[in-house]
Amino acid sequence: MSPTVLAATADSNPALNISIFLAFVIVTLGIVFYVNSRHAKKTAADFYTAGGGFSGTQNGFAIAGDYLSAASFLGIAGAIAINGYDGFLYSIGFLVAWLVALLLVAELLRNTGRFTMGDVLAFRMKQRPIRAAAATSTLAVSFFYLLAQMAGAGALVSLLLGISGGFAQGVVIAVVGVVMIAYVLIGGMRGTTWVQMIKAVLLIAGALVMTIWALALFGFNFSSIMQAAADGSPKGEGLFAPGQQYGASLTSQIDFISLGIALVLGTAGLPHVLMRFYTVPTAKEARKSVEVAIWLIGLFYLFTLVIGFAAGAIVGPEAIQAAPGKVNSAAPLLAAALGGPVLLGIIAAIAFATILAVVAGLTITASASFAHDVYINVIKRGEVADTEATQVRVARRTAIVIGVVAIVGGILAKDQNVAFLVALAFAVAASANLPTILYSLFWKRFNTTGGLFSIYGGLISTLVLIVFSPVVSGKETSIFPTVDFAWFPLANPGLVSIPLSFLLGVIGTYIGQKRHDGSKYAEMEVRSLTGAGIAKAEAH
Repeated sequence: MSPTVLAATADSNPALNISIFLAFVIVTLGIVFYVNSRHAKKTAADFYTAGGGFSGTQNGFAIAGDYLSAASFLGIAGAIAINGYDGFLYSIGFLVAWLVALLLVAELLRNTGRFTMGDVLAFRMKQRPIRAAAATSTLAVSFFYLLAQMAGAGALVSLLLGISGGFAQGVVIAVVGVVMIAYVLIGGMRGTTWVQMIKAVLLIAGALVMTIWALALFGFNFSSIMQAAADGSPKGEGLFAPGQQYGASLTSQIDFISLGIALVLGTAGLPHVLMRFYTVPTAKEARKSVEVAIWLIGLFYLFTLVIGFAAGAIVGPEAIQAAPGKVNSAAPLLAAALGGPVLLGIIAAIAFATILAVVAGLTITASASFAHDVYINVIKRGEVADTEATQVRVARRTAIVIGVVAIVGGILAKDQNVAFLVALAFAVAASANLPTILYSLFWKRFNTTGGLFSIYGGLISTLVLIVFSPVVSGKETSIFPTVDFAWFPLANPGLVSIPLSFLLGVIGTYIGQKRHDGSKYAEMEVRSLTGAGIAKAEAH
C-alpha cells in the first residue's frame, strides 16, 4: 500500500466516520417523519406510490438516487481503477439502458398500471397466475439487487472502522438492514423518495468534489491522470484497451457480450425502477423524470471515469486489491488519500446513504408486489373487507421479512464485486420481465400462457445458469470457492436467458388459448398511448 494511503487510513477516525453516518441517518429519519406526518392519508396508493404526488423533476432526482447504487459508486470506480476501459463499459451499459426505458416503457407503463408490474400484465390476462408470476420475478430481482447493496455495506465498514473481520461486517450489514426497514415502515414511498432525492444530490456533489480535487492534483489534465494510472498498473498502456477483464479468451469475449445485453435491456425490467413511474401524476411527467435522470446519471458516470483512473494513479491497483472490500474500496481509498479521515468519512457516509436509499426502494417495491399482487389478488382473490388497510399492513410485515433475508444474503455475498452482482440482477430483470412487458404492450395475440412461459422460463433459466456458473462455485472469487459444480462457462447468463425468454413467450402464446380478446388489447393500446381512463382506474 502506498505511503499516502497508509497515512490516511492509519489516521482514520472511526468515531468521526460513524458520527457523520449517524448524522445522515438521524436527519433523513427526521425528514421521513416530517413528510409522513404532513400526509394523514394512509392509503395503499400513498404507501406504494406517494399518491402520484411528485413532479417529473423530483422523480428524476429520486430515480437517479435509486439507480445510482453502490455498484455505480463503488463497483464501477473500482473496475475502472483495475481494468480501465473494460471497467468503464459497465457505466456505458447502465446509461444506454435508459434509452430503452424512455422510448419503450416509461410513458406506456404509467398509463396502463397503478402500483406494480403485475397491474400492467394482468390488464388483459388472467389475474391470479400472471400476478403470482410477476410477484415471483419482482422478488427475485429485488433479492439480487439487495445482495449487491449489502455487499457494498460490508466493504465500507472495513474502511470506516479499520477492521476486516467477517463478524464486524455482518453486524454493520444488519444495521443497514434495520435502518432500511425503518425508512419503509415509517415513510412508505413518500419518505423513501425524499431520502433518494437527498442521496442523489449528496452523491453527485461528493463525486464532483473528488473529481475536481483529483484533477487539480494533475493540473486539470485528465490525460496526466490516465498516464499515471497506466504507469502504476501492471497492465500499462493496456489499461486503455479492451480485453483486460473481457477478451483474454473467447469465453470472456462472449461473457462481455452477455453482460452488455443484460445491462442495456435490464433497466426497463427492474421492478423498483418501473414502480417509480407511478409516483408522478401524468405520463408526461414520467417521461420528464426519465429525461432528468438520464442527465444526472450521465454526469455522474463521467465523474466515476475520473475517480476510477485517479484511484489507480494515486492509490494503486495493488493497494486497492489488498484493502478490505478489494475493488469496492477504490473510491473510499481515494477519498482517504485526497482529504484524509474527514473526506473519507464524508464519502463513506455518502456511500452508506446510497446503500440505504437503494435498499429502501427495493424493499418497498418487493413488499408492495407481495401485498398487492399476491396477498390481495391471488390469495384473497380481491375479496378483502378493508383492502387499503390490509394491503398496507401486509406490505409492512413483508418489508420486515425481506429485510431479514437481505441481511443474511448480504453477509454471504459480502466479498463479491457489487457491480457484478447488480449485473446479475439486470440479467434476471431482462430475462423474466422485459419480454413479458413488451409483448403485453405491443403484441395483440399475446396471452396468459405466453406470459407465464416468458416470466417463469426466463427466471428459471437465469437462476439455473447463475447457480451453475463461475459466480457460485469453481473459482477463488466465487461465493462458494471450495467446491466446483459449475458447467455453464459464462458469468452473466443474459446472452442465453434473454433470447430464450422471448422465444418461450412466443411458444407459450401459440400453444395456449387460441382465442384472444382483441377488444381488451385495443383498450390497453388506447390507454397506454393516450392515458385515457387512467383517472377512473386510479379512483378505485
